[in-house]
Amino acid sequence: MFHGTITEELTSHREWSHYNENIIEDQKDFVFVKFSGLHLKSMENMQSCISLRVCIFSNNFITDIRPLQSCIKLVKLDLHGNQIKSLPDTKFWSGLKNLKLLYLHDNGFAKLKNVCMLSACPSLIALTLFDCPVSLKKGYRHVLVNSIWPLKALDHHVISDEEIIQNWHLPERFKTCNYRLFFNFCPALKKGSAYEDEINNIKHIISKINEILAHNSPVLIVQRWIRGFLVRKKMSPLFLRKKHQKKINECEAKWIYIHRRYEDKLFKDLFFLPGTNKTEKLPRWKYVRKRLKMKLRMKNQMSVLGYRRSNYPYTLQIH
Repeated sequence: MFHGTITEELTSHREWSHYNENIIEDQKDFVFVKFSGLHLKSMENMQSCISLRVCIFSNNFITDIRPLQSCIKLVKLDLHGNQIKSLPDTKFWSGLKNLKLLYLHDNGFAKLKNVCMLSACPSLIALTLFDCPVSLKKGYRHVLVNSIWPLKALDHHVISDEEIIQNWHLPERFKTCNYRLFFNFCPALKKGSAYEDEINNIKHIISKINEILAHNSPVLIVQRWIRGFLVRKKMSPLFLRKKHQKKINECEAKWIYIHRRYEDKLFKDLFFLPGTNKTEKLPRWKYVRKRLKMKLRMKNQMSVLGYRRSNYPYTLQIH
């Protein structure tokens, strides 16, 4: 049962029998490695996998992960369900500049100070450490959240602003570990998943975490409002100019309806009274329109009493 090494596993296990010695020697081109539940004890020969991006070594008996130091292109590292009790130093984690997802739950970490070595990882977004002895320590979540600055999600919950900003008491919607911040970003592994599936899964997890933060982080919400206000303030002269031009055009051409009875009076008021420019015509036009409405209201009242109304209105366009 205990094969113990990756080389023996590649050559003897039935699921990996198609790997021959030439492929093993060409491990520098590997981008995806999945050894889950194969009872491995060590990670030898992983130093040559310099192109590795997705590494899954879950449910084994691994105790040392230092052979992964040369895998500087790692994006996802899954080591849950092993017997790891200590992590490498900050030099190891500072070299993994692209690492975004790290699964370390169900291991033997007991010292909180050792776990804080992950603060050197510059791009770490999601981390799992539940079912480890260190997760039972008081202040475990507070220490990790404020030590690993780029971290956005820890265990099963996205990090809230209340955990980052000291003495800030928020409403229930933004509280730490509330149901709105819950997200299981370490689902069960699918059998036969390919490299493309893993990359798509990584993109989905990161986008989902960012979406939850965008709707449940007061700091991000206020920043979004401020950015929108500044953009609208900067662009407002363009919109105001367009509205002003449109208003002038509407004033230049007005459609009105004139009944037979008041046709002569309206033409007389518009064209024979003094004043030729637009500034004088516009107030006079408002006065005539108001006067016309009053006369039409009187005519409607008279029609109720039995007077005959005009059937067809004329249309006049004034420039």
